[in-house]
Parts: sequence; structure tokens; C-alpha cells
Amino acid sequence: MNEAPIVLGIIGGSGLYAMPGLTDTVEHRIQTPFGEPSGAVVVGTLRGKRVAFLPRHGRGHVFSPSEVPYRANIYAMKALGINHLVSVSACGSLREQIRPRDVVVPDQLIDFTRGKRALSFFGEGWVAHASIAEPYSKSLSAALAQAMRDAGGVAHLGGTFVTIEGPRFSTKAESNMFRAWGCDIIGMTASPEAALAREAEIDLAVMAHVTDYDVWHESEEPVTTEMVIERLNANLALAQQAIANLVEVAETLPHETEGCMRSATITAAERISPAARERLALWMGKYLA
Repeated sequence: MNEAPIVLGIIGGSGLYAMPGLTDTVEHRIQTPFGEPSGAVVVGTLRGKRVAFLPRHGRGHVFSPSEVPYRANIYAMKALGINHLVSVSACGSLREQIRPRDVVVPDQLIDFTRGKRALSFFGEGWVAHASIAEPYSKSLSAALAQAMRDAGGVAHLGGTFVTIEGPRFSTKAESNMFRAWGCDIIGMTASPEAALAREAEIDLAVMAHVTDYDVWHESEEPVTTEMVIERLNANLALAQQAIANLVEVAETLPHETEGCMRSATITAAERISPAARERLALWMGKYLA
């Protein structure tokens, strides 16, 4: 008998290193053409549905934001047949009305990383350009925000998430610059996850837990690691309840990114290298058949 499909994948960020409540769990150690993921992917049952969980920074938080094996993590989720993925992360607020312990489900993204991270599955013999004007799934994001509200949390649906390289926090000048750009929240891991998920035809939504006001706010303390962890821990039960709520509706959601890479390849088919074909055969092979 074939196993039931995995209805939701979760990448856990700072503070969310496991998913209590999962039963019948199995660890999958997935080897990918892009190296090893951050750790084993735990697949289990939650509310009667199969879900998969991967801690972004590894167990014990051993990968810095610049060191996370983003491509391997997304590839591992694709290898498990996941179409809907929730990325959980900590963030700082750049707006007075977005308060610590609120949750933001963003709809836009600015990548302000510094070129240390591999940003694409493509290259080295296969060139393709993904469309990412709308980086997050509208239906999954709306369902996630509602799941958070049903859990008793304050959820802001929409907002621009700027990703900085890290691991240091911002200077005040940088923080105020991002505010002037129109950014609403700031973090260190939203890129390149969004672009990679799009290239892999996986619908993505972000559950961004606000832990601080970054460093721009004159009457609040500048962000510290201690502050981030303390407020994330306070929101941990809320995050778990929201995910459980989302699991119940995930399989009813459309797969918005299905087929989005069909016309993205610009390299002539006969010029795509055999090695590149092999690396991306998991989902791109069907477009070369």
C-alpha cells in the first residue's frame, strides 16, 4: 500500500528545532546533489495527516544564516513530494504597529544578502530564470494567517520582508534605511528559501515571529540574542497550534506553483549538460522529455 502524501512541510527556524505532537515518526536522511540538508527530515502524523519537519539551523543550532544548506533543504522537501511548505523564522519589526510576539505572514521580499549563499539550483550547464514577482503563495499564506488567528495569535497578512546577511544585527542607519525602503520586517533566512522553493515548484508561506523592534526604535532596547530566544520560546506553543490548524486544511489548497518552471529554461535542450540534467531530473526532467 502506498503511503499517504505529505500534506505540509515545515522548516523550523531559531527556537523551533522539533515538532512536538508528531506521532509515528520516521527520520529520513536524504542525500541530495547539493550536499546534505541541515539534518534528518522527520516525517510523522499530526491531526491524522502526514507532515515533514526540518530544523533549518540543525539540531543544536549549528548553522549560521550564511551557512544553512538552503538548496539541500529545499531539494529534500521536493524529494519527499511536498507541494506546500511553511518556513518559520524570527524577525525584527520595522513598524510601530507590528509588535513583539505578533506574527507576520509576508507577501513580498527584498534580498539584501551579500553573495555568500547559493541562490539558485541552476547554473553550471543549465540556465533558467524563475518568475518571482509574487514570492509567496497567496492561498497558503492566507490559510496560515487564519490558522495563527484561530490559535489565538495576532497575525499580519502581508508585508515586505528584507533579508540581511548576518550573523550580526543591523546598525541604526541600516535599520532606518530599510524603513525608508518600505520594509516591514527584517530577518536573516528568508532568502534564498523563497527563490529556491519557486524553482522547485513548491508553494511557500512564511510564519515570521516578531521578537523585537530591530534597533531603530528609540524607546525600545536594541535587539539581542537573549531577547530573540526569550520571545520565540514564549510563542512556541502558538506556532505549534497554528501549524496543527493549518495541517487540517493544507490538502485542500491549490498547488499554485505547479508547472511554473515549464518555460523558464533558456538553454537549448541539446546544450544542457548531462550533469545538470541529472542534478535537476527530480522535477525538471519532465520538461525535457
